[in-house]
Amino acid sequence: MPLRRLRQAGTDPYPYRFDRTHTLGELRARYSDLEPGAETEDRVRVAGRLMLLRRQGKLTFATMRDRSGELQLFASRGVMGETAHEAFDRLDLGDWVGAEGTVMVTRKGELSVKVDGFVLLAKAVRPLPDKWKGLSDTDTRYRQRYTDLIVNDEARQVFEVRHALVTSFRSTLAAHGFVEVETPILHLEAGGAHARPFTTHHNTLDLDLHLRIALELHLKRLIVGGLERVFEIGRVFRNEGLSTRHNPEFTMLELYQAFADYTDVMTITETLVTQGARDALDTTIVSIGDEKVDLARPWPRARMTDLTSEALGEEVHPSMPAARLRDLADARNIHWQPHWGAGKLIEELFEATVEDGLAGPLFVTGHPVEISPLARVDRHEPHLTERFELYVGGRELANGYSELNDPVEQRQRFEDEQRAKEAGDLGAGSVDEDYLRALEYGLPPTGGLGIGVDRVAMLLAGVTTIKEVILFPTLRPEAT
Repeated sequence: MPLRRLRQAGTDPYPYRFDRTHTLGELRARYSDLEPGAETEDRVRVAGRLMLLRRQGKLTFATMRDRSGELQLFASRGVMGETAHEAFDRLDLGDWVGAEGTVMVTRKGELSVKVDGFVLLAKAVRPLPDKWKGLSDTDTRYRQRYTDLIVNDEARQVFEVRHALVTSFRSTLAAHGFVEVETPILHLEAGGAHARPFTTHHNTLDLDLHLRIALELHLKRLIVGGLERVFEIGRVFRNEGLSTRHNPEFTMLELYQAFADYTDVMTITETLVTQGARDALDTTIVSIGDEKVDLARPWPRARMTDLTSEALGEEVHPSMPAARLRDLADARNIHWQPHWGAGKLIEELFEATVEDGLAGPLFVTGHPVEISPLARVDRHEPHLTERFELYVGGRELANGYSELNDPVEQRQRFEDEQRAKEAGDLGAGSVDEDYLRALEYGLPPTGGLGIGVDRVAMLLAGVTTIKEVILFPTLRPEAT
């Protein structure tokens, strides 16, 4: 019924509240053993959206959905009276309704609420997508996520998996003695990762600030302060391109553990991801393409230089002349910048020839110093760092390392980053004087980890684009 007619009839199409006694899922669990045809005197009040209406003369059957599931409403003219039943019949698909009645099971075995009273909670003035065709256009699904969630069970299931994963992360870290903290989103220096930042302006201070590209540097300040084990799950922002793996704003879990190194962090990474799968899926087995992978198995480790050498058929190492690595890149049509050193060139060769084929789970270790400005030099190999990245299904899911805690060396690394930025690398970092001051107070041996929450959710939910696991992904403006 149109809004105007509802209001003329004295019906408020948008009342303030409704008190329900049960969710639909609670009713299904509580009355699962009722026999067909059974009727109870148990009175309940339920609320949800109408997803299906079948009018059969003096009887009307409606399917109601709330966030816990679906249940049938059984509306009989003999129970409700003619006027109330006619009003029920005038409801539309998509309307939010509160209903009161008794619990019963139809002769066909459908658990139902026999309605003797109802109230319209919110009138839907836009029709739902066709129930058979659904909402299949991906751009519309991402742009109108509210409609996607209404009509697509798969979309709701994806975000249930994501919720369970994040809850699992928090539970696991709490059990390991980590404290959850919140750090600033607006930064004076965009550090902690190699990425181009978004920049904004604070009017009162007349100061340019950057949306954070990582959580790292503030969390390590807290280790300096003596918190010892900290983590944060938060949004980070990178002013870069869009792809199936990239969105300008995304969610990271970062943790830092005092008195640990990168081997300890690899262990907790396995625990977090494996337990996350158990909590979200009730299994550690996930599908990667056509293959099933058990995340509970021990995860192997391999050095980036070894993997790249094997793929190229020629040994590569950060100690070798950059000219030879440029030749290898040219032979494979890999673009490079003149200021890149051997370490950065090896990373580009790795990404072009190895990365997509890493089915995993696999810890890739031994990253060159040049591309790891916050990681400690490997205690056995001065050209490499004690760093790892976790790959599953050709995607990088996590990055961790033994944290660099020498303020003198860290300053040198920052200055190298600053020179790269001045040479045109907009993703390079700069010198963060306050962070260096914190290091001068003493950062104990520390292991750090960053996990891409969205990418782990993609893995567990079995989807291939990051837009499926972000409720409102970044899109081009809608055409007008």
